[in-house]
Amino acid sequence: MTGFVDASFLVTCEHGGNTVPPAYDELFKSAGARADLRSHRGYDPGALAAAEQFQQHLGAELIASTTTRLLVDLNRSIDNAELFSKYTRHLSPHEQTELLAAHYHPYRQRTVAAIDQQLAESRPVIHLSVHTFTPRFKGVWRHIDVGLLFDPGRNCEVEFCEQWRQRLASSSPSLRVRPNEPYKGVDDGFTAALRRQYAARDYVGVEIEINNRFAKRSLNAFAKPVIALLQTLPHRTLTFDGSDTHLSRSRRPGKGGG
Repeated sequence: MTGFVDASFLVTCEHGGNTVPPAYDELFKSAGARADLRSHRGYDPGALAAAEQFQQHLGAELIASTTTRLLVDLNRSIDNAELFSKYTRHLSPHEQTELLAAHYHPYRQRTVAAIDQQLAESRPVIHLSVHTFTPRFKGVWRHIDVGLLFDPGRNCEVEFCEQWRQRLASSSPSLRVRPNEPYKGVDDGFTAALRRQYAARDYVGVEIEINNRFAKRSLNAFAKPVIALLQTLPHRTLTFDGSDTHLSRSRRPGKGGG
């Protein structure tokens, strides 16, 4: 079977804030903990603002968390050693289960429900998971402005990100855009988990990583890469041949993807 279909965009932001629920205030009373909350360890600076811009531009649903990742990391699988931070790793199994029930599972279930709703309407989903990264990690500088993370084994994700990268290179040549940097697209994360749940013809998962040095400078500085990403975002028309999914080059992006 071969056909064309309009995909629906879904925007998520797993590390949108550094809020600590009152029940867990005691875990973050120390000066070191407060400093971690304010840093990239506690959240992704600028990510929520960027995700909101994608939501408005696309008319898409946005699912976001403003609870600190130091409580439980929504972008990690249950069996990942980094699911809990040094501030929550010592909690009892019962307390950790409560954390997951209150914050982790509802977020993931809401996202899955949004995807399932679109699939029920015969619309595949293009999931944009918006993040920022620190320009210096473990003493090493990252010479990159924007990373587009995807699974090299999924044709549509490869084509989507390559089109996006080419358009960015043409419109914003000074912006350093790299595929699968500063992380691998198949590393443990929410999009990787969803790929295991959905076929390539139903789900396209792309993690957007923006260097948070822009957010630290000013709102105008941070707007530069975000606007460039929005203006060059590939269309949402997909073709499928029954086994895999591909992009159609016949149409430009439009609002109302949700």
